[in-house]
Amino acid sequence: MKKQFLLILFLAISSVSFAQTIGGSFMLGYPQGEFRSNVDRMGFGGQIQGTLWTPSKERPFTIGFDIGYIVYGQVDEKLPWIGYPGVYLDLSRTNSMGSAHILMQISPFFGTIRPYVECLFGGAYLQTRTTVRNENKNEEIASSTNFDDVTWNYGGGAGMLFRLGGASENVEAIYLDLKARYLFGTEAEYLTEKSLLYVKANGEPVFAVKKSKTDFFSFHIGAVVNLDLL
Repeated sequence: MKKQFLLILFLAISSVSFAQTIGGSFMLGYPQGEFRSNVDRMGFGGQIQGTLWTPSKERPFTIGFDIGYIVYGQVDEKLPWIGYPGVYLDLSRTNSMGSAHILMQISPFFGTIRPYVECLFGGAYLQTRTTVRNENKNEEIASSTNFDDVTWNYGGGAGMLFRLGGASENVEAIYLDLKARYLFGTEAEYLTEKSLLYVKANGEPVFAVKKSKTDFFSFHIGAVVNLDLL
């Protein structure tokens, strides 16, 4: 499963070099269904995408790739550095989800405002990572991945493009992009903000692992640039 996810991620990153439309957005994410019963909080992150051609009246659809990253939980603590009295460290334990998708977008209307719908299929990588930093200079001292898993997900969305700028060299148009997506995720194991049960005498943490489907709803605000490179 991890190999397939890495392949989709590689294709997504590689496609940006050949994209005719490039976009990115800030997103807010809300766990749904079984996932929400374990993670009842809003997440935040970002997303970038590229498509292989710009939709036109002759071909009102396009395909491409999409990459996203969202943080759905974080715990911050200040702990004493054992063996160094009076010295403290900042510890952050972050629960996050990275995703890579094949994207298909249908945009049959043209003008200043362009509504569209899209379909996505790919995978998501869930991980919990702990990082220790210096209290004053915020320099990273050590980090470790406590738990991770990979899951398939798929879904769709709808949005509106609002034209902001006109044509220039190699740029056909610039749009404000507002959209919402719903992704259905297969079962995965993951940690939450409350998963740490206790720490053993040797310093090893013991976590309560959660398991559920990983459905997610997200709202995006960003920009899309239609290029004219051909």
